[in-house]
Amino acid sequence: MRRSKRNSEGKKGSPEWMTTYGDMVTLLLCFFVLLFSFSSVDAQKFKAIMNSFRGSSGVLSGGETIMVSDVGFDSKTKGFSDGESYDIEVVQELHGIAQDLNEYLSELGFDEQISIEYNESFVKLNFLDGVLFDPGKATLREDAIQILDAVGIKLLQYDENRIKIEGHTDTVPMKSAQFPNNWYLSAARAITVAEYYINEKDFDPKRLSAEGFGEYSPIAANDTAEGRMKNRRIEIKILSSIHNDKAQNND
Repeated sequence: MRRSKRNSEGKKGSPEWMTTYGDMVTLLLCFFVLLFSFSSVDAQKFKAIMNSFRGSSGVLSGGETIMVSDVGFDSKTKGFSDGESYDIEVVQELHGIAQDLNEYLSELGFDEQISIEYNESFVKLNFLDGVLFDPGKATLREDAIQILDAVGIKLLQYDENRIKIEGHTDTVPMKSAQFPNNWYLSAARAITVAEYYINEKDFDPKRLSAEGFGEYSPIAANDTAEGRMKNRRIEIKILSSIHNDKAQNND
């Protein structure tokens, strides 16, 4: 009887232990990828907050308000793919101020005269055309005092935040003995608001600054009456106190 020839060659392929080891490494990789995903910003939430930062989401104008708790941050500062970075503490601070002002001014019925937006640097109160000043003038209207007083009560509470007051106009030429052009008019209006708060409401002058931008910082096209009305405005910007503290510490 012929004996079968034994195969003296070993088994081909990787050793059996290599398969088990590979499975274990793959599971570990999946585990760490999962951990990493927990600490990453969700793509949709990232797009939402970026749209909010760019001013597309108003607070009083009916836009969507982005809640800080909706953003998947797990540490103080996150870098985004566009090279920018945002401090979550700053966003929380400014979001809280915007919400506070939103509720306060809505209760007083001023939501038709003032719109509110916020981004990664400041909360902006936009006083619409004709709310504070008559056309071509830099003297406060009588009914403007009530609005400024109401806003001033809240601004005084944010005593750690610096405030910028900005004047803006449309492109319709302005020329008078008092204001030779729109730049003079916009600056005079901003200064009028700042002086009112300093002289009448005891604001610390160190907290306030006033700037005139004339027609050179529009938010709408000037070729329509509606666009020009949007561009004629006073803006009060409440700056982040955290940014201010960091700037002072770096001096």
